[in-house]
Amino acid sequence: MKINCYKLAAMVLAFAASFNARGQIFSKGEQLPDGVVVYSLPRTVVSLKVTAEREYFTAGPYAEYAEKYLGVKAGLQDKQTYNIKSLEVEPFSEIDPAYKIALSLRGSKTAALNFLNFSTQGLVAAGDPYETGVAKWRFPATEAKSDFSGNILVSNLGRRSSVLYKSEKTADGFKKVPVRQSQIVEKSLDEKASETADLIFKLRQKRIDIITGNTDATYSGQAMGAVLSEIDKLEKQYMSLFIGETVKNEQTAYFEVVPDQSRSNQIYIAFRISDKDGLLPADNLSGRPVIMEFSAKDGKISAAGQNVSGESFKGGTIYYRQPEVVSLKISDNRRILLNLRLPVYQFGKMLSFPLNIAVK
Repeated sequence: MKINCYKLAAMVLAFAASFNARGQIFSKGEQLPDGVVVYSLPRTVVSLKVTAEREYFTAGPYAEYAEKYLGVKAGLQDKQTYNIKSLEVEPFSEIDPAYKIALSLRGSKTAALNFLNFSTQGLVAAGDPYETGVAKWRFPATEAKSDFSGNILVSNLGRRSSVLYKSEKTADGFKKVPVRQSQIVEKSLDEKASETADLIFKLRQKRIDIITGNTDATYSGQAMGAVLSEIDKLEKQYMSLFIGETVKNEQTAYFEVVPDQSRSNQIYIAFRISDKDGLLPADNLSGRPVIMEFSAKDGKISAAGQNVSGESFKGGTIYYRQPEVVSLKISDNRRILLNLRLPVYQFGKMLSFPLNIAVK
């Protein structure tokens, strides 16, 4: 038992000495020792704020008669589309869970100060610096189809005359006598469209008469402006019955992409967009993908590992990560939405620095 205790003590001392010599990288799930500083390396997360504009077109009830009575073509089917209106990129740093490093700061007067310097510069992460606090998903306001009932001024019913015949007995025998009858019937869609088109042309003629002074009433100054404005408003209401109406609103959503340094292909689906549901997460296959691509100066980013560029230093070593500046391109169906340069920590190298050097 004494031998085992001595062996255990020797192992502990050797373990402590190894931390004084250099930090030790621990894999995920490994037991972390006590009495040492455990820190992580930073990684970059790309946060996206996307705003899409929704257009919902509602066909007018008289759309099929627009060309017949007004000489204009109109959409016959309701249609909804989403288009990206704005895109904002905000990178932030968080701890990389793949890298846990244990380091002893004892035995050196400058160790704690050097570690603090690296931490404040963001080259190491003693805690999670996640500060964005963004977790929003704003859906567009639910818009019902446009209601054209308030724009219709022609009556839905009309009077229709018909001639019937009845038999009357005369000295010469029976003969047919015409009897005219009038009845209330529902107008056809064609008839209502025709009457509405007549109203539109009357409004246009009235506007010309007012402008040219060909009217019994005299309009001037604000009065003329007010009358013409009301005529324009009425014409727009009547025209919507033929050419339809378009309602617009916006949808804003937030997405995050974490670049993976181990991938040989640095192309990601940032999010998706569809004309039915708008902005969607990357795993929703019902929308078309919006692509995010990272590239270096030579056009390709090499897969990075846990290899450390540097050496072990007497008196202790701190491992840190220096970001690599890469190009970021975001595109939607070959249309480039954004192209910028961005520092990404996980694409950079792991470097080492001696703890016993005083940094001024």
